[in-house]
Amino acid sequence: MPGYHRAMHLQVEQVSVRYAKSREGAPGTVAVDQASFSLPPGQIGVLIGPSGCGKTSLLRAVAGLERIQGGRIVMNQQVLSEPATQTHVAAEARRVGMVFQDYALFPHLNLRDNIAFGLNKASRAERTQRVREMLELVGLAHAAERFPHQISGGQQQRVALARALAPSPQLLLLDEPFSSLDVDLRERLAQDVRQILKAHGTTALVVTHDQLEAFALGDVIGVMNKGRLEQWDDAYALYHRPASRFVARFIGHGVFAPAQIVQCAHGPCVHTPVGELDDPEGCPLPDSYPHGECDVLLRADDIVHDDASPVKARIERKAFRGSEFLYTLRLDSGQQLLVHVPSHHDHHVGESIGIRVAVDHVVTFPREAALSS
Repeated sequence: MPGYHRAMHLQVEQVSVRYAKSREGAPGTVAVDQASFSLPPGQIGVLIGPSGCGKTSLLRAVAGLERIQGGRIVMNQQVLSEPATQTHVAAEARRVGMVFQDYALFPHLNLRDNIAFGLNKASRAERTQRVREMLELVGLAHAAERFPHQISGGQQQRVALARALAPSPQLLLLDEPFSSLDVDLRERLAQDVRQILKAHGTTALVVTHDQLEAFALGDVIGVMNKGRLEQWDDAYALYHRPASRFVARFIGHGVFAPAQIVQCAHGPCVHTPVGELDDPEGCPLPDSYPHGECDVLLRADDIVHDDASPVKARIERKAFRGSEFLYTLRLDSGQQLLVHVPSHHDHHVGESIGIRVAVDHVVTFPREAALSS
């Protein structure tokens, strides 16, 4: 029987993955470009980004399914991949478990035998005990004799997770594990999977394109864009302190507005089309940008609907979100804004409403010639 896993520390250092030239001689593709992050023992990391950003290629490199062309991958101080020393530990020798999009359960085996499949080196008694533990861990002890087609998609995902955890891998990798499930089920199941992984003390790395899944699962989240890891941080920092325009656009709802940083009586503050902002801890100094001119990020929750406000904006679009509307607004200056409004404030498209700004975190970037709205 495999021994209980040690909590595993994963280090990815300046890793690059390039795909070879095509037969027609076209240049090779850079899938991952010098990505670096550290995943401490027992933590859950999530890689998120648009299709083709390199997140699955990076996951496959960690698994040993892709060779890297630069940098190195280290687990518990053991180098697994490093082109400079011609090191490449085979995937089957890395003690890495994987859960795929389609679960890959054996349809002719019941749940007990599916979970036991990877425990062929264990004795019969050890295998029986381990399968029982895994079924209890994922809440399916009552369904051990059922077959995959006799349980729901969410339950199948739990079985796939139990099978991957059964051999006690040092690291668990999950590639879009909820993509085949209904939208309403994904976030709830992501929270359940997080609880299971935490109960098992497993270090895990997950790939998803869904922000709600990422927030529900991850202790730390990496946002990838065109092969580069733009930011590796917790969800709060990604939302309130994005490191780049791409992260600011990709995470949550918001727009960039032209602004100017000036020195006010109480310190630096930012003049914006919707009012003055200040942030004692995070507001840049006026000389941070030429003439203090910059773009400021205004999230939908930075703008407050206030009928008493002298600042008015016209509703251009509205999207019902159940408890709230997401309004797209336009100021007289032409600046576009987004705002969350409780759904009992059901205003019409074309109507003007009062708004005020309420920003706790001032996030600025160098001025762009063309505003992104």
